[in-house]
Amino acid sequence: MLKLRYHSEFKKSLKLMQKQGKNMSLLKDILTLLVEGRSLPPKNKDHALKNSRLYHEVRECHIEPDWLLVYRVNGDTLELIATGSHSNLFS
Repeated sequence: MLKLRYHSEFKKSLKLMQKQGKNMSLLKDILTLLVEGRSLPPKNKDHALKNSRLYHEVRECHIEPDWLLVYRVNGDTLELIATGSHSNLFS
């Protein structure tokens, strides 16, 4: 089982998602799978980010169609980097 580490950007962006009324149980379900080292379902479109100077060895998955989770597994730690829409995260 992986330990969780929350980056400050994740904490900030999570508060914004909560204010927007996002369903936090969807995020919790994904985090449970990731912490247990299990694969995400295909609907979550989990993939490595490519050609990104900001994020090295980082993955992204879809919680909802335009709600993303950016994370990295580093040894025995699941690092939660950011969450938000495509436009918030990559513009």
